Amino acid sequence: MAVASKKIPAPDQVTVRTALLSVSDKTGIVDLARQLHEKGIRLVSTGGTHKALSEAGLPVDDVSELTGFPEVMDGRVKTLHPGVHGGLLAIRDDAEHVEAMTKHGITGIDLAVINLYPFEEVRAKGEDYPTTVENIDIGGPAMIRASAKNHAYVTILTDPADYGVLVEELASGTTSFAFRRTMAAKAYARTAAYDTAISSWFAEVLDTPMPRHRTIGGVLKEEMRYGENPHQKAAFYVTGENRPGVATATLLQGKQLSYNNINDTDAAFELVAEFPADQGPACAIIKHANPCGVATGSTLLEAYSRALACDSTSAFGGIIALNQTLDAATAEEIVKLFTEVIIAPEVSDEAKAIIARKVNLRLLVTGALPDPRVPGLTAKTVAGGLLVQTRDNGMVEDLELKVVTKRAPSAQELIDMKFAFRVAKHVKSNAVVYAKNGQTVGIGAGQMSRVDSVRIAAIKAEEAAKTLGLPKPLTIGSAVASEAFLPFADGLLSAVAAGATAVIQPGGSMRDDEVIAAADEAGIAMVFTGMRHFRH
Repeated sequence: MAVASKKIPAPDQVTVRTALLSVSDKTGIVDLARQLHEKGIRLVSTGGTHKALSEAGLPVDDVSELTGFPEVMDGRVKTLHPGVHGGLLAIRDDAEHVEAMTKHGITGIDLAVINLYPFEEVRAKGEDYPTTVENIDIGGPAMIRASAKNHAYVTILTDPADYGVLVEELASGTTSFAFRRTMAAKAYARTAAYDTAISSWFAEVLDTPMPRHRTIGGVLKEEMRYGENPHQKAAFYVTGENRPGVATATLLQGKQLSYNNINDTDAAFELVAEFPADQGPACAIIKHANPCGVATGSTLLEAYSRALACDSTSAFGGIIALNQTLDAATAEEIVKLFTEVIIAPEVSDEAKAIIARKVNLRLLVTGALPDPRVPGLTAKTVAGGLLVQTRDNGMVEDLELKVVTKRAPSAQELIDMKFAFRVAKHVKSNAVVYAKNGQTVGIGAGQMSRVDSVRIAAIKAEEAAKTLGLPKPLTIGSAVASEAFLPFADGLLSAVAAGATAVIQPGGSMRDDEVIAAADEAGIAMVFTGMRHFRH
């Protein structure tokens, strides 16, 4: 049953006489407190905040003067008291509330400046269980929520970035209802994100990836000019996941990243991370979240050149992801092509200077590669719901491959198969990838029919051969990967016609026997992985 309101109208301007300051992040708190004191506002504080303000020479009362009770249990209990929450929740224009305040000696609190124990930071550092639990704030969220609920009379600040705005608002000693309501909305968003971090941590600890209630929290990193299209609004939120990538990267130069840039850059970096830096240089070139080319090489320059050769036309205006430090030689080659974004773990000073010639080219540095084996969650909205799944962290290197044809693959074919399957995992379904000697030589993506993906990839390979001046496409003698099973033999036969000599696919079709028979008749090798990588 809903709680009835007395429908007392909220005042517009509220005079601030008493401020409660209790912060974990003490950025700017002394300066703010000094300005509040200069306006004649009484300062009340707790624990470490009280100490910081006292050491700065500011007159500040301890919260125990409101509660008549000392902090106990290592500070776990200090603000959970009617002397605090009554002062935050009292409706000043309600006679019964005023009478209760008078009877019990409760002082009204007009301004609350509160931020929370650094749970998110502690979680990200991977601290032990007791330390993480100890950094779950209780009193802070309670005071924030109480203040925000009573925003008709109380101003709540949870973000040091708003201190300056508050001081401007208090020019006349009052705050407006519009300001208090805006701050209340921010406060509830903050506690929601905080609780989300805690519940997500418990889900990880308890190995319960799909709990009964699931929330996803984030902090606004930047608002964008628009989304996928100019008529759509968009913003970028960071969730705090401790994973190297576009969300944690440093933008060294270039324009603001667009919605599409971020989506594509994430796809590119996650793909290139399939190739660990200690196993040699690798490059992935992405366009519209699909790879145009992926390759390894003896140098980063060679890896980039080989990736570009797969489909240099589509690579125009794409995203380039590298698994090692961007060097001058590679940078010199990259700037010859119009590119939207480069992302790499590190960049040499010489390469920075070369990239700087292209002032609009975005250059992102992450400090490391994400580990493709680390579990995590991905989410997608649908009408009225949220689809959540664990990250696809399956690795072909960890699978037991089953040879299903009379001919087993050669050592080189097996290497090419695994390479192709690694890439196919990051291609939109239906996905088909031809690879040879550590290089993609044809990619078919996002088709409704798998046989069309096979054919499109072969056509791309023929076009690349003409561009490179080769007498025949590199699909001749290649391995081909399908990210899901081949439902009919027609896809396999089209791959054979393109020159593929080995096929890697999950298997599991009702017509596997038919496809295997076609492979045997063509004299090619085929292996099943037992794992598919649909990507929609």
